[in-house]
Amino acid sequence: MLDQFLEGFAMAMRVDTFVLMGAGLFGGMLVGALPGFTTLMAMAILLPISFFLDPIVGIPFLLGVYKGGIFGGSIPAILVSMPGTGAAVATSRDGYALTKQGKSRKALDMALFSSVFGDTASDIFTIFMIFPIAFLVMQFGPPELFAVLLLSLVIIAATSGSSTMKSLIMMAVGLWLSFIGTDPLGGVERFTFGLFDLKSGIPLLPMLIGVFAIPEIAGVVIRNEKVKQLASLMGERLTFREFRATLKTICRSTVIGTGIGIIPGLGQVVAAMMGYAAAKNASDHPETFGQGDLEGVAAAEAANNAVNGPTMVPLLTLGIPGDNVTAILLGAFVAQGLRPGPQLFEEQGATVFAILIAMVFANLMFLVIGYLSIPFFSRLVRIKTSVLIPVVIMFAFAGAYVFRSDTFDLLMLVGFGIFGLIAKAGKFDVMPMVMGFILGPPMEYAFGQTIAMGNGSTLAFLFDERIAALMILVATPMIGLLLWRRMKTVPSD
Repeated sequence: MLDQFLEGFAMAMRVDTFVLMGAGLFGGMLVGALPGFTTLMAMAILLPISFFLDPIVGIPFLLGVYKGGIFGGSIPAILVSMPGTGAAVATSRDGYALTKQGKSRKALDMALFSSVFGDTASDIFTIFMIFPIAFLVMQFGPPELFAVLLLSLVIIAATSGSSTMKSLIMMAVGLWLSFIGTDPLGGVERFTFGLFDLKSGIPLLPMLIGVFAIPEIAGVVIRNEKVKQLASLMGERLTFREFRATLKTICRSTVIGTGIGIIPGLGQVVAAMMGYAAAKNASDHPETFGQGDLEGVAAAEAANNAVNGPTMVPLLTLGIPGDNVTAILLGAFVAQGLRPGPQLFEEQGATVFAILIAMVFANLMFLVIGYLSIPFFSRLVRIKTSVLIPVVIMFAFAGAYVFRSDTFDLLMLVGFGIFGLIAKAGKFDVMPMVMGFILGPPMEYAFGQTIAMGNGSTLAFLFDERIAALMILVATPMIGLLLWRRMKTVPSD
């Protein structure tokens, strides 16, 4: 393996590899920074380019788009409170509050530095631990995946918003919305109300834009004069002392993101929410989270970027994509003649190591390109409100439509926008609802498989599986402690 690693290192040191990775990074950041557009969109559009390049060049190019897009999603989340990706939802909480305080430069710097730290650390971890991790992941079955998803939902609901009960209600609403469409196990239509467009379920992107962007656009219109005053303020740069103060949080989120990235089906959204929740619960001043705390930005960004490296483990060793973006990467590998699976390292070990090593060097370029381009992206907040609002609305509707080129998605956008306004007026946090919607389908599928494996005795079978039982037994008192702390420290509405 050492010989393959050294050969891969030499293969990765190509000028064209670095040039194309740099182009991918900037392109990913640019697309991620456009409200309504996503990393998934950029990857899908740019995928054909990689077919005309060597694997050592084409796949690192797509990885650059991937990394840049995940960070780029934090830019509109911080500047205009419109998350460019689902993973940036947690970032928008404190990032936009900092922008309103005239500290958008600090928020963007913190997002960049914590992203690079989390991404680099997880990439290095992936290179050295890919074989042991692959063995561990192979032990996970439907019961373990169901236990992880269920516990993730409960923890997020227990730590979101100002009222635990309201968060649990919103999570239940999100789970119900995820059931709309065709049953993945039985193929039966559910809650479609006879509408053909609902057979495939509710589209995610119009929901995200609707519940997060529309209420904020309405708020910007109401606060028209104040936003104009804040729009020209970038503020001071992040100091090393401020970064060092959040280093413990960044390391914690990196560990969380790395662990979540190993498990297929979870991805950046879960990592960002879990990292943010963990930072809030560990903080001595949890009441400042959501009010403009740099620690909140660091926690979310370090966690969601730390997923990038480990999510390659199930992809490379088992051929299982960890999320939608790595599903596109799987297509790129196959098109290049690199069939992910147990035999990949035996047949193309040097090439795979070259790609993984290129991921680490991409982070160094990520730091430089991101730092130099922040002033370019900061121009978004300098646009007058009268110009910004129509542009943001245009991108919101265009992004929702381009996703599937279906006019029904525009109706979904408007519907969830109205829902977001009502929820905001009632002080309901929409984050648990979105998480319930995202995690509902994989959790339902894993639960159905668990039932089938247990021959009807689901609970007994779940506890017969050692890993799943250990997760539940360890996490249950932790969840109880979180709920107890919330009841003691946060009054219900």
